[in-house]
Amino acid sequence: MRIFDPHIHMTSRTTDDYERMAAAGVRALVEPAFWLGQPRTGVGSFTDYFDSLVGWEPYRASQFGIRHHATIALNPKEANDPRCREVLGVLPRYLEKDGVVAVGEVGYDSMTPAEDEVFAVQLALAIEHELPALVHTPHRDKARGTARTLAVVRESGLEPDRVAIDHLNEVTVAAVAESGCWMGFSIYPETKMTAERMVHILREYGLERMLVNSAADWGRSDPLLTRRTGDAMLTAGFTGDEVDKVLWRNPVEFYGQSKRLDLSTVDAPEAWNGNSIRRGGE
Repeated sequence: MRIFDPHIHMTSRTTDDYERMAAAGVRALVEPAFWLGQPRTGVGSFTDYFDSLVGWEPYRASQFGIRHHATIALNPKEANDPRCREVLGVLPRYLEKDGVVAVGEVGYDSMTPAEDEVFAVQLALAIEHELPALVHTPHRDKARGTARTLAVVRESGLEPDRVAIDHLNEVTVAAVAESGCWMGFSIYPETKMTAERMVHILREYGLERMLVNSAADWGRSDPLLTRRTGDAMLTAGFTGDEVDKVLWRNPVEFYGQSKRLDLSTVDAPEAWNGNSIRRGGE
């Protein structure tokens, strides 16, 4: 089973996670820029973070045979902090970098006027830089937040097939399916979505425009839940080809719209074996 995790925050994970992911079949991933848990107070801390997403983290992933790509944005939570607004001015430089395959995460946290403004600005950047957009739906009042998200996407002029609306559930999936946007689901140990519930959604809505991710970060999460979802699909009677579509070909299709997806070394025999692991300083 080959797996492309389309949303995972490896900055928060250890090299042991990379090793386990590679053993489970993860061969590629996308790491969206996000809130690190500690408020950042100036643009310099963002540029240092963005530099790590396009430099250090791809190197770290490569030690385990995993191709690393990133999305870059000012995330919704920090859109409310005036000290962070300068970040919008540096985004164009990063949106031209190799390995940056979308603008994201953008969208809503608390659905404030500041978030409205920053969301619209960054969707315009996606159009200007000919990139897809990865959109975060709020954790609270999810149905209203998703409806508002879809309205802003429509107003932006960005084609829906170039937008992935993430962190969906049974309440929000129908509206996104109807919109033509891609549907993203984060598989979590206790919240958001389980592998078993995901199987039911795939049965009801089909496999097209479906993205399954772990969204693993510094909180309670598990970078192997993409693999668990694939195993649950097989147990439920889906074919290996159908699993490959959801866990590999769909994210390749979505992020491939950036024309920057590089999977040239993924299937090389030497890309992963138990003796190829190198750790920092070796």
